[in-house]
Amino acid sequence: MLVFLVTLHVIVSGSLLILVLLHSGKGGGLSDMFGGGMGAAAQGSTVVEKNLDRITVVLAVLFGFTTLALGLLMSTPA
Repeated sequence: MLVFLVTLHVIVSGSLLILVLLHSGKGGGLSDMFGGGMGAAAQGSTVVEKNLDRITVVLAVLFGFTTLALGLLMSTPA
């Protein structure tokens, strides 16, 4: 159980890091990489950016759960 949880935590952590880096800052991000440019900035969020936000939130919640579960499992005596 512990090995599975640690493996899941590492995968979620790496994925979350990559997704956060894909988000647009003040001037660019994922929409600019695929040719969104200024048109996407004038219209608001694109579908790709909305889906990126949703996936990031899901992985952030999963990261929180795995962190709490690992903390509880490691704090209890064997």
